[in-house]
Amino acid sequence: MHESVRGARVYDLEQPRYQGAPSHPVHEPGFALALHRRHERIPGEPRTSASALLVMAEHSGTHIDALCHQAGDMRLHGGIEVDPSVQTPSGFTELGIDSVPPIIARGVMLDLPALGPVPDHVEAEHVEACAVAQGTSIEPGDVVLVRTGSGSRWADPAAYLAGPGMAPSASRWMVGNRPLAVGADNIAWDLPEKRDPELGVALPGHLILIVEAGIYIIENLMLEELAADGVREFTFVCLPLKLTGGTGSPVRPIALA
Repeated sequence: MHESVRGARVYDLEQPRYQGAPSHPVHEPGFALALHRRHERIPGEPRTSASALLVMAEHSGTHIDALCHQAGDMRLHGGIEVDPSVQTPSGFTELGIDSVPPIIARGVMLDLPALGPVPDHVEAEHVEACAVAQGTSIEPGDVVLVRTGSGSRWADPAAYLAGPGMAPSASRWMVGNRPLAVGADNIAWDLPEKRDPELGVALPGHLILIVEAGIYIIENLMLEELAADGVREFTFVCLPLKLTGGTGSPVRPIALA
C-alpha cells in the first residue's frame, strides 16, 4: 500500500442499488438487473458462467450530474445554446459526463443533524451555522457534502423521498465558496416539488449550481458512517463513467480519512 494512504480508513459513500430503491419519479424505473446467462450443467464441461443484463437510469442511485443535465432558457453552462448539434439522439456533444475528469479533492461534510432537527428546507443560514459550529473552512475546489440524515432511510422509499432539501439560498452560499462539486444524502439536492417563486423554476439549486456556476451535484450519498465516526474532512474520490454524451453517471464515491 502506498504511504499516502497507509492507515487511512475507506468510507463507501454509495447507496446499494436494487429494484425498488428510492428514485425520483421522472427517472423511474431506476434500476433493473436480470440474469440472461445462468450456471447450468453442460455435459463434459466443468466450467459454467453467469452474466446479467443491467438497465438503469443515469440519475438513479448514487450519481453525479453532468453540466449538460440542466439548462436555463435553453442554454447550458457557459451560454452554450441547446440546438440539434449539441443535443443529439445519442447524447450531448458538449458538457457530457464524459467530459468530467476523475475527481480527487479535499472533501468536507456539513453534518446538519449534529446541530439539531433538520428543517425541510435547508437555508444558507443552516449550512453556514453548521460550518461555523464544526470549525469547517471551505476552500475553492473542495467537494462539499451535506448530511441531512435521510441516508439512514434508504430502505424506506416514502420516508427517504420526503426528506429535506436545499433552498436556493443554500445553493447560492455554496457558489460563494467556489467548490468543485456539492452533494447530499437526499434524492435531488433541492426539494423536488418546491418551486422557487424568484427564479420561477423547480429544482432551483440545479439552475444556480450547474447552469450558472458550473458546479457538479452528487445525489443519494450515504454519509452515516462518516457522521458516526465524527469525520468532517477527508480525501474525496469520485470516478464518473465515460458515458459519451451522457447527462450523468452512477458513481461509487469514497472518502479516505
